[in-house]
Amino acid sequence: MGLLLALLLCRLPGEAQGADEAKLQQYSEEAQSALASGHFDDAVADYRAMLQMRPDLAEIHITLGAIFFQERRYEQAVAELRTALKLKPGLQKAEPLLSMSLAETGHYREALPGLESGFRQSADPQVKRMCGLQLLRAYTRLNENEKAAAFALELDRLYPQDPEILYHTGQVYGNLAFVNMRELAAVAPDSVWRHMAAAEAYESQGEYPRAIDEYRKVLAIDPKRPNVHYRLGRTLLARSEATLAPADIAAARQQFLLELQIDPEDANAAYEIAEIDRRANRLDAAEKYFQIAIGSYPEFEDAQLGLAATLLSLNEPKRALPHLEKAVALNPADEVAWYRLSQADRALGDAAGQKKALAAFLRLHRSQPNSGDAANKLTSANEVTRQQLDAGAPR
Repeated sequence: MGLLLALLLCRLPGEAQGADEAKLQQYSEEAQSALASGHFDDAVADYRAMLQMRPDLAEIHITLGAIFFQERRYEQAVAELRTALKLKPGLQKAEPLLSMSLAETGHYREALPGLESGFRQSADPQVKRMCGLQLLRAYTRLNENEKAAAFALELDRLYPQDPEILYHTGQVYGNLAFVNMRELAAVAPDSVWRHMAAAEAYESQGEYPRAIDEYRKVLAIDPKRPNVHYRLGRTLLARSEATLAPADIAAARQQFLLELQIDPEDANAAYEIAEIDRRANRLDAAEKYFQIAIGSYPEFEDAQLGLAATLLSLNEPKRALPHLEKAVALNPADEVAWYRLSQADRALGDAAGQKKALAAFLRLHRSQPNSGDAANKLTSANEVTRQQLDAGAPR
């Protein structure tokens, strides 16, 4: 309604005299009252009556156009707005609204100049935003994908917290990705890049067997391509969560080892091996690979936590303590870090430290009651297996 009310602030020219002027003023007041009450049909009737008296008043036509636009009667809006601009060319309030109405009726090419002008030049923030959304839609419908993508980035920059804009720009990015992948499949159906794209798509959709097959096709072409063994291992782990198949976990560990052969400093691969070993109670091996991960990436919070958990299981709380303090410093909002710190303090006989750490854990845990469970989900291709609360922790 904000845009409509702004457009209705057109004053009627004071050319009418006497009874005609009084009657026009009466209709105008009645129409405004009807609009304020949401009685659009009554307002339209009043403005139609005014047109019977003064069909040459562009301000009445633009107001009718705004009402029809508000009610999604776009064909009628176009007719009224065209008339308004014919009567008074250059009406600034009519031009962007006409362009938006044209876009709504599918006349995207005709709408483009007005939408671009409305977005770039309008001083009204709501008009600018609405023109921006329609302009993005027009570029997309006209298959001007490069313009749509560039403009989507501009909209995201201007409106970073606007959910409607984020939704529509996301659609543009998704459409562009689909088009690119289709072209990739057409020009290089058996290439590494085609199989990588397919594998990542299947992995993101949870179609793990198909993703595994595609990653293996990539490795058949290029066995030493970085990060592919790691992605294959992650996918095998994700499948193991659903199937509970030990063979998948063992196969995942082997893929992480192969990734380390390609890049001995790959902290993620070392971490995943260590976490598999820790859960299997192979504690000496777990410590070795956690140390490799931290050596490559000291700020790796989950690796610090995993190493600390391993050392606690080896009854070495004094060695675990600095890793837990590091984890807490890296992420003070991690309940797992605080809980394990409380366990280390207890083992070391530090009652005050244990009390403080446990209080921090309980505060975080009660504000996020499911965070410990959710932390272990393999939800993103960019994440590692997250550390989760130990079995004895309060739930």
